[in-house]
Formats: sequence, C-alpha cells, structure tokens
Amino acid sequence: MALNYDDLMATSVVDLPFSYGDTESMLYAISIGFGRNAVDPDELPFVYEQGEPMRTVPSLATVLVPDMFPPDLGWDFSQVLHVEQRLQLYRPLPVAADLLINKKIVAAFDHGPRRGALVLFEAEARLAKDDTALFTIGNTIMARADGGFGGPRGKGPPAHRPPRREPDLSCDLETRSDQALLYRLNGDRNPLHADPSLARRVGYPVPILHGLCTYGVACHAILKTICAYDYTLITGFDARFSAPVLPGDTITTDMWQDGNIVSFQCSVKERDIVVLKNGKCTLAA
Repeated sequence: MALNYDDLMATSVVDLPFSYGDTESMLYAISIGFGRNAVDPDELPFVYEQGEPMRTVPSLATVLVPDMFPPDLGWDFSQVLHVEQRLQLYRPLPVAADLLINKKIVAAFDHGPRRGALVLFEAEARLAKDDTALFTIGNTIMARADGGFGGPRGKGPPAHRPPRREPDLSCDLETRSDQALLYRLNGDRNPLHADPSLARRVGYPVPILHGLCTYGVACHAILKTICAYDYTLITGFDARFSAPVLPGDTITTDMWQDGNIVSFQCSVKERDIVVLKNGKCTLAA
C-alpha cells in the first residue's frame, strides 16, 4: 500500500468528542518537569487541585487531540518522523473540559522516491458547551519511505529565525531517567520511548524522550523564566525538532525576547547538540 494524494486530502474528522479532567492536566505538567520541588509555590498550582485556582501549561493542548497521525494512511508508519509542531491558543486552556475536535490534512508534498513525503496535519478544538474556539495545532510529518506517490512538490511553513545575537536569557531543566515512561501516559505509547531492545536496534543507547516532551520542557522554561508562571500570557508556540533527547539529559533553553515574540532554541550541552530549533513563542500583546 502507498500514499494516495486524493485520499490524503480527503482525510478529515469532524466534531470528534474528547474530554479531559484535572488529572490529565496535572499528569501532563508533572511529565514535563513541574513539581520536582514539591513545595515550590509557583509550580504547585499546576500539579495540585486545591488551594489557589489550578493553572494549565499551554502546551497541554498537544496531547488533547487523539490519534493526530493515523497509522493507516498507507504510509510506512515505522519511517514517520514528527518534524515540526505549531500551536495557536485563542484562550487559556481550562483545567477540565469537553471538546469537539476537527482534524484534517491540509497539504501533502512529494519530494521523490529517495527523499520522502511531507504531510501537514491540522486540528481545531472547540468547547462543546458553547462551540467556542479553544486552540489550533499544526504538525509537519516527514514520511521518509513514501516519496514518489505522485503528489505536488512543495515545502512546509517557513521556519522562524532567531535573532543573531547572544541569548537574552537561558534556563536549564533536568530530565529524569524515567521521564519517557511518565510522559507516555499522556497517550503516545510508541515503544521507542519504553523498550530498551527496540531503542538499541535503531541506534539509541536507551529509549528516547518524546519530541513533544522536549517541546513541553521548552514551554516550561519560558513560563518559568519570562512569564513568571502566568500561563495566560502564551498564545502561540511553534518549534522544529532536530535531535532526540535521552532521558536524564539537561535541556538548556536559550531565549531571545523582542516585544511579544520570544525566539527560543533547546540544546543538550552534555552532548553538544541542538534538539529543538526555530522556536517562536507568541505572548499576549
């Protein structure tokens, strides 16, 4: 079976119901490093449902759309890479909500038999109670084994470029050796993030951290360093994945702030590698 352009462009889901509660909101926050200091008054509202009103991490939206990348599109799912994540928030995420979700493929580009295919997905979530738009997420996927299916050539959205100066701010956040096992409870059960023998077969010394966990850690860093934990400030969060993180690595997020735009890049200094690049965080004006 191979990719079929007409079938891809007809792929859509309308009004998919999805519900989450405060347990899911807290689990997500803990899985990207909130609450490591269990008495930190700034982080406790993200992981504890009593006391002051709970807060949500903006990047929680990325785990609120089930089956974002269907495995049965005709592609070789073992060769699929998540290369870019985009998020636009229309209002702060509730701690718990019933959602209606529309999902579709917005573009599919054929780079040829040896270069693969680029597929762009988009999902919009609305509050079921009043049909209010909540967020839109976009994903760019590289199907490395599926080029040559006859689709148009083309590129994904242009990359955001950080300023050419030293970072204005930087934040180091340590990951845990068991962090991939914890993060997978948000819904991504890919065995590459849990099975040591599989990880070794594909060239990694241990199961790797989910790219979206690294993305969440970057959001954590900006909330902590620039937003003073005011989760209502972040209205957009885009980045490209460039290399995997190994659980236990320290993720350094470098930030450049220009008005309401925060450019960011994540690296693992122990291995001298950039793991997230072209980051763009939009703050409320």
